[in-house]
Formats: sequence, structure tokens, C-alpha cells
Amino acid sequence: GSVKAGKMPEGEKMRQCKQEEEQQQKEEKREGLIEFYSSYQELFQFFCSNTTIHGAIRLVCSKRNKMKTAFWSVLFFLTFGLMYWQFGILYREYFSYPVNLNLNLNSDRLTFPAVTLCTLNPYRYSAIRKQLDKLDQITQQTLLDLYDYNMSLPQSDWSTLSAQRRSSRSLLHHVQRHPLRRQKRDNLVNLPENSPSVDKNDWKIGFVLCNENNDCFHQAYSSGVDAVREWYSFHYINILAQVPDAKALDESDFENFIYSCRFNEATCDKANYTHFHHPLYGNCYTFNDNSSSVWTSSMPGINNGLSLVVRTEQNDFIPLLSTVTGARVMVHDQNEPAFMDDGGFNVRPGIETSISMRKEVTVRLGGSYSDCTEDGSDVPVQNLYSSRYTEQVCIRSCFQLNMVERCSCAYYFYPLPDGAEYCDYTKHTAWGYCYYKLLAEFKADVLGCFHKCRKPCKMTEYQLSAGYSRWPSAVSEDWVFFMLSQQNKYNITSKRNGVAKVNIFFEQWNYKTNGESPAFTVVTLLSQLGNQWSLWFGSSVLSVMELAELVLDFFAITFILGFRWFRSRQKLSPPGPPPNSQDNAAFQDEAPALSAPRRFTVEAVVTTLPSYNSLEPRGPSRDGEVGHE
Repeated sequence: GSVKAGKMPEGEKMRQCKQEEEQQQKEEKREGLIEFYSSYQELFQFFCSNTTIHGAIRLVCSKRNKMKTAFWSVLFFLTFGLMYWQFGILYREYFSYPVNLNLNLNSDRLTFPAVTLCTLNPYRYSAIRKQLDKLDQITQQTLLDLYDYNMSLPQSDWSTLSAQRRSSRSLLHHVQRHPLRRQKRDNLVNLPENSPSVDKNDWKIGFVLCNENNDCFHQAYSSGVDAVREWYSFHYINILAQVPDAKALDESDFENFIYSCRFNEATCDKANYTHFHHPLYGNCYTFNDNSSSVWTSSMPGINNGLSLVVRTEQNDFIPLLSTVTGARVMVHDQNEPAFMDDGGFNVRPGIETSISMRKEVTVRLGGSYSDCTEDGSDVPVQNLYSSRYTEQVCIRSCFQLNMVERCSCAYYFYPLPDGAEYCDYTKHTAWGYCYYKLLAEFKADVLGCFHKCRKPCKMTEYQLSAGYSRWPSAVSEDWVFFMLSQQNKYNITSKRNGVAKVNIFFEQWNYKTNGESPAFTVVTLLSQLGNQWSLWFGSSVLSVMELAELVLDFFAITFILGFRWFRSRQKLSPPGPPPNSQDNAAFQDEAPALSAPRRFTVEAVVTTLPSYNSLEPRGPSRDGEVGHE
């Protein structure tokens, strides 16, 4: 019993050592919440050994063969370069914002467009009749001097002139300041009244406009007809601008121009049209312009559209300003001005013109995909028209605003800005010079109007196709003209050139919509990037996260190593050695060894206990000891 009691402390010590060893092994196996690698090599080896990116493991497993390691390193980084080159192409295509064109056919009740019809002859309004008669007299003398042509004028106009000589002196003075001249080669000369006979094919005709500094602008034409018409139009605009009230020119003569009007086989009335005056095209009438209920067409065909019978005979108009016979028609959308110069076409007299329409709606993507505008509010040009924004509205407004800024007056063909007045050479003597110089800059886009004015994001257009036939026919013209004369009290002098018929209708019931959609969205970009990543590395999104983790670990290790290097530099350069520095240095050198956990091995020597007989005393000394025990 005493032997067992003596051996207990040694066994307990062995068990304690064994428990400490197991505890140390558990602590070594336990991982912290945030751990970092001790070197870049360890980080790279761990990444290449555990990543799911194809080819990365070859950089580690073949490290004993330098040739293979170099080959796989070059192949790996070359593959990375090719993949990111493809990424650059995809990003460039994405940020170019391409679009797809979508074509849709819609079948629905169609809103009938607005139709504007002009007489093609400027009206000789009573407010300016006397001045126009004087201008005709001056033009007659000019044609006689230039071409030996004696233009005949109505006698009634001459009788009126005799009573208005004093009021016409001002007009004569300004016309003489801008006379027609003949131009040969690059020299402008005045034509003497009694000039010798010359070959007029070698000359050009034009007129000169000068400013206050005697800087002149030469406006020449190869065609004498164009020159006379432009010169007459210049003076005609000045006469119109002198009328103080524009309502004085509002002389509508609808019944003497429109003989018949029907839509959907129903008769039109005055509530279906509005009237305005155009300086060159005369009285104009716009049908279905939103002033009343808008017309709709439920069926296509000639019987479900607009049918007009118009008078095309010229009586008491201005032959020097208008050289054509007929009428001018333009189809446009509601709440849009009718620019007859751009989209109009002429109707021939004695002809039935059938115009079939096809509606097209274009919807563009705004923002980064195109420079279109929704309503023109982001365009740096003031809209001078009482209509919605269109590109032509913006361009004309831009020119008019530049005209007011440069020439101090407004051009008569365009709306008048606030606080401005129309150009008139009785008040603005050099406006003609300024206008033609500005017009040349405008056409060359020096003013920047074509860049400032952008296309609308949504616009409606009408594709027109025209067919012609003789109307009325030879066998029916007698009774047709008789009925027209009875109904409209029309005294027909030229049956063939007296009337014309116009039919405007939808060709088909459906209309086309041209829309745009993004061709390269974010989803498409991610899909293409994933395809390239899978092609070159055969990996997934999680592989990308592994690569992102590698980059983050790289920066973290760089920060930690840099911080340690900075601390070590501070410790290596103290301000002065303190006393007992050797002891402290020795202590600091031993501290890391003491702080680190030590591993030690406990060896237990186990001996076989002697037998009972071996416990007998072997000598006197042993006997004494045993007895003592």
C-alpha cells in the first residue's frame, strides 16, 4: 500500500503533460476569424492550388520543371491578355450605344392629317394695291431697258397710279437704289438707257446690295427669269412689311377658290378649315388642323378621304411673282406649321390628282442613344412658332433670331420675335445686304443652326403617291362647267386651265411604326463577358470572386508587410541607448522565444516491478533501510 501511494504523483504528472500536449495541438489546429499569409509566395501557391480557374494549378505542380513552369506562365498570362482584349471590344461596343430597328404594323382607325392648299398666286391686296401697281410700272421699264421687252399691264392699274405719284416717290427712290444690273465676267456695270446691242448670252443679270460703309454684296443669276423674280420679290417684301396691321392682308376668298369640299362623302364647312396668308403662295387654307373635331378614317380608299375642286385660273394676281398655274398642296401632321417650300407639291389645272398616303411613325431612343429631343425644351433655340417642336421650326427660328441680332430687324417670311419689327428699307436701309450675307452663312452652317436643332424623338410622316387623269373628260366637261357656273357664279374663260380636282386618302388601313430598342443592354454585356471568361478559362462567377479575393489578399498583405517594415525601422533607430540596454536587448531577444508556445516531449520510463522474493533484504544496509521503512 505504501508503494502505490508513492507512485501516484509521477502518473499524475504524466497525465498532465499529455493533456497539455493535446491542448497545444488543438490550439495549433484552431483558425482565427481573419488570417493572412506570411508571404506572397504562400498566397500565390494557395491560390493556384485551390482555385477553380483552369490552368492555374499547372503553375504550382510543375515548379520542379522550370521549362513547363515558364511555358504555362506565358500561356496563362497570354490567355488573360486575350480575354481582356475581348473585354475591351465588348465595352467599346456597349458604350457606343447601338440600337435595333423594330418594325411594327398597326391596324387601327387612322387620324386624318392636316391638308394645306394654297392658290399659288399672291393676292393683290387692297392695302398695298397702289404700291404694287407702281412696282409693276418700274419693272416694266426695267425689262424694257434690259431685254427690249414691253410688258403689258392692265389699264386700270395705270389710272390709279396717276393719282398717287406723290406717295410713290419713296418706292421709286428705294427701287432705284437697288436696280437690276447686267454682269459680265466679274464686273458689275450699270446698263445705260441707250446701250448698243450686245450678245445677252454672255451676260448675267443681278442686283447689288450695299450697306452704310459701301460694302456691297453681288447677287447674280444665270437665268433672267430667276433674277427678275428675286428682284421683284425683294421689293415686294418691303411693301408688305410697311403694312402696320397684318390683319389688313387677311382677305379670304374661300368660295372663289374652293368650289367643292367633301370628306368621307360628307360636305365640309367653314369650321373645318383655317386661313392664313403666304407672301409667295397667296391665300392658304388648312383643313383638319385641330381647330374643330379631328377627322378619322375607318376605311381606306378614295371615297373615304378628302376631295376638293379648286379654281386654278389666274385673275388679278401678280404675274411677276408667280410664274406657275395651279394650286399647291401639303400634307402634314396636326399642330405643325405648313412649310410649303419643303413638303408641298403642285396640282396641275385640268387634272384630277389622286394622292394616296401611307402613315409612318418614327420613335427614336433619346439620352445616350441619340441626340433627339422630346419636346425641344433642351434645344438652345427659342421656338417662334405657335406649334410643337419640329426640326424645321427650330431651323427657321434660329435664322430669324440671328437676323434680329445681326440686322436689327426680322425677315418677313418668319414669325416676329418679341420687341422686333419686320425689315423695311424705309427704316432699315441696309437690311438687304445684311440678309443676303447672313443667308450665305446660314447655308454654309456658319450660324450653327443645323447643329443646334435636333430631330424630335417622335415624328409622324406621310409617304405620298400621286396619280393623274384628265378632269373633266372631253365628253363631260360641258355639263360639269355649266353646273359649276350655276353653283358658284363662275365665269369660265379657260375651261382647260380653270379648275382642278384633288383627292387625298389613305392607301391602306394599317400604318408602320419604326421603333428603336437598345441592341446592347447590361444583361447582354454580362452575358458576353461571361462567355469570354468561360471560353478562355472555363470558369464561372465564383471563379471571378476567387480572383477578386486574391487581389484583396494581395493588398492586405502588402499593407501588413509595409506596416511591419515601418515599425521595424522605428525600433532600429531609437533616440539614445537607455541604461542596461544590453540586458533589455537580451530580454527582447528572449521574449519572442518565451512568448511562442514550446513543444516538449515527456518520456516515461516504466520498469517492471520486482517480484515478491526480490524484496527480501540483501545486506545489512538494506535491512536497516527496510526496517526503517
